[in-house]
Amino acid sequence: MMHTQESADALRQVGDELADATVATLFERGEVGKFNTLMRYVSTAGSPLPDGLPEVAREYLAVTGAPPSWVDWAEMERARLFFIDNNVHISTALSFAAMPACYLVPTVAKLLSATHGLRYPSKRMAETGQFTVHLMQPGAFEAGSRFIPAAQKVRLLHASIRHHLRRENRWDEAGLGTPICQEDMIGGQMFFSMLVLDSLHRLGVHLSTEGAESYLYAWRVVGAMLGVDQSAVPKSLDEARHFLDQYMVRHMGPSPEGVTLTRQLVDLYEEVVPGTLLDPVVGALIRYLVGDTCGDWLQVPRTPWDTLVKAAPRLLGVLETIEDRSPLGAWALDRLGHVTTLLELSSLTRGRVMHYAIPEHLKDDFGVSTATPRNRRWTPPAATVS
Repeated sequence: MMHTQESADALRQVGDELADATVATLFERGEVGKFNTLMRYVSTAGSPLPDGLPEVAREYLAVTGAPPSWVDWAEMERARLFFIDNNVHISTALSFAAMPACYLVPTVAKLLSATHGLRYPSKRMAETGQFTVHLMQPGAFEAGSRFIPAAQKVRLLHASIRHHLRRENRWDEAGLGTPICQEDMIGGQMFFSMLVLDSLHRLGVHLSTEGAESYLYAWRVVGAMLGVDQSAVPKSLDEARHFLDQYMVRHMGPSPEGVTLTRQLVDLYEEVVPGTLLDPVVGALIRYLVGDTCGDWLQVPRTPWDTLVKAAPRLLGVLETIEDRSPLGAWALDRLGHVTTLLELSSLTRGRVMHYAIPEHLKDDFGVSTATPRNRRWTPPAATVS
C-alpha cells in the first residue's frame, strides 16, 4: 500500500483499541500495581499465569498470546539466519541509526523523554536490545520463549502512555494526533527495519534481496504483535522506502528533547567504549549513518573522526571476504558477532531482565517543549533525507 498525505493523516488519529481498553480498565479498577507486580513472574510464553491477575489482563494475554495466523515460518527462519549472519552490523545500525532517528521526530522525542527520563537512555536501549535478541532466538514464538510476553507488555506500555497523556490533558491531540498513533508505530517499525537495512548498505555490508525482504517481514510480524494495523503496513521494500521517505519529510526536525536524548545516548556509549581515545567514534558513527543534516539537528559534535569512520565499509569488506572464502572464518565471525551483541546488551542491562512495566505516572517535567533470486544483491534507492 502506497500512502498519501491524506491516508497518513488518518493514521495519526488511531491508537490501539484492544490495548487501550485493557489499560483503561486496569486504571479504572486500581489494578495497575497488582498487574505490574504479578507480571514480573511472567517472562516466558506458555507459563501459568499467577493467581490474582486481573481478569481483564487475563483476557488480553489470551487474545495476544499467539503470533498472527498469517505468519510464514519459512520466511521468519530466513530472517533469523539473516540476523545471525549480520548481528553485529544490525546491532550497530539499531544503536547508532535507528535509535537516533527516533529522536529526530519531535513528538516521539517528547514521548520518550516523558516515559524513560532524560537521564536514563540506557533503559530504552536495553529494552530495545533485549526485545530484538528475544525476537531472533530459535523458537521465539513457541512455549518457553521470552519474546511473546515482552511484546504483550510493550503494547500495554504504549497504551498506558496514551492513557496518561489523555487523562491529564498533557497532549495537543487536535494538533498532533493520537499519542503513539498508528503512523508513528509504523514509522518506528520502518526505523528498526528499513532504516537498519539502509545503514547496513551504508556500512558496506552486502545484502541479498531475499535477506532484506525477510528482515522487513520479521518486523511486520513484530508490528502486528504490537497492535499495528496490518492493512496500513508496507508489504514490500519499495512500499517501505516510500513510507519511510514520506514519514521523514512529514515529521523529522530538531527539538530540545531530541538533542538532550542524543547527548545522553552518546554519553552512554562513550561509557561502554573502553578508555577515552575512541569516544569520538560514537558521535562520528551516528553522524555517518544518519547524515549531516540530521546530525546537525541532533547537535552531534563534528570531529576529525567523521572522516575516518567513512573507512568502515572497506574494513567490513575485508571481513566479508574472509567470511566468504573460509567456512571456519565465517563460523568464527558469527560467534564473535553473537558474543559482541550479548556483551553490549549485558552492559546496557547490567545483567538485569527488563520487565516493560506499565508506568503509573509520567515524568513531572514532561512537556519541556514542544519471488526473487536468492543471491541477487539488494541496493536501496537513495533516501530523501541525508
